[in-house]
Amino acid sequence: MDINENLKTGNLLELSSRGGEEPVDDLDEINEVIPFTYSITSYGADYPVDSLVDRIGKKDIVIPKFSWDPTEETNIEGFQRQYVWPRPTADRFIESLLLGLPVPGIFLFKENSSSPALVLDGHQRLFTLFSYYDGVINGKEYQLVNVQKQFAGKKYKDLDVGDRRRLDDSIIHATIIRQDEPTDDQSSIYSIFERLNKGGINLQPQEIRVALYHGEFVRVLQALNSKKAWRTLYGKEGSRLKDMEMILRFFAFLYYSGKYRRPMKDFLNRYMATNQHLKKQSEKELNEIFEKTTQTILTGIGAKAFRPSGRAVNAAVVDSLMVGIGKRLNKGGITDNRNFKKQFDMLMEDPKYTETIKAGTAEEAKVKERLRLTEEAFSQVP
Repeated sequence: MDINENLKTGNLLELSSRGGEEPVDDLDEINEVIPFTYSITSYGADYPVDSLVDRIGKKDIVIPKFSWDPTEETNIEGFQRQYVWPRPTADRFIESLLLGLPVPGIFLFKENSSSPALVLDGHQRLFTLFSYYDGVINGKEYQLVNVQKQFAGKKYKDLDVGDRRRLDDSIIHATIIRQDEPTDDQSSIYSIFERLNKGGINLQPQEIRVALYHGEFVRVLQALNSKKAWRTLYGKEGSRLKDMEMILRFFAFLYYSGKYRRPMKDFLNRYMATNQHLKKQSEKELNEIFEKTTQTILTGIGAKAFRPSGRAVNAAVVDSLMVGIGKRLNKGGITDNRNFKKQFDMLMEDPKYTETIKAGTAEEAKVKERLRLTEEAFSQVP
């Protein structure tokens, strides 16, 4: 299975080598369609600007950040990228409010009536407002520059009384969303966020999951993603979390494969929701099976185990190989590495198996078949 040939024929569905990412031969998960009809409740609310700023300060409205910093005051990661507005854009947004001009609304998500509201859309605007009231933006004093003369050089506290009141009383409309059905996950919020953010750089599915299903499971995935054996097998750590998603896929197929149905991203969403707070599988169980599996593959097969065709990691090989070996290790350790490597080589040459790791790797029949073949290949290895 040659990567270049797959590119020519269109069989390579994703080769994510942009921005220093490890190249991965996988399906185009971003463009998968989740075939589901949702029941959601949405309502509008008009907030004065000073009320929004106050709610952000009290963390009644949370602007999620894509950060793993354990000192972060909020434990909600993901969703929005870092603040990217250039100063002229930020200044003109504040100026629009000072001039009494209307500005776009924001989208908020509330999991329940007592939870804080998460910002689905409007991060740049709200961060700009909070920074202006705070007097500091990105570590620098925030005074208006790219504005009309009467506002130039003024921080919030320097505004004339009338201008300050006009800004405080300016209204920003919020659409607040709550999912009613399905009740066992927040998949509609995933879809809403995905659609709202098509205008900029698309977030990868796992980048959205770490916010939507924030909790102990995310922390476990983060820790496992830095393990030495895994990094040797997968390659360099990327910023788009494809490597973390592959760990999630391993656990999902190991524990949840009987519930697999397309699309892949919805299957992973559902599994991540079920174990969001480690109620299904414990941290100890996940750590043990992951470390045993990756170390066994590295020792018995070698660092190129996930790259049967050369340069790119093959995602279908990763998920099936790890599941098959993980299930074997549940019966005890592998002592015959020569036999182990022989079974791997035979599997990579089996046309039934190679057919399942090329195009259409998310098809239910192909997923089931490659998991069956890998489990059979390693089940009798001593």
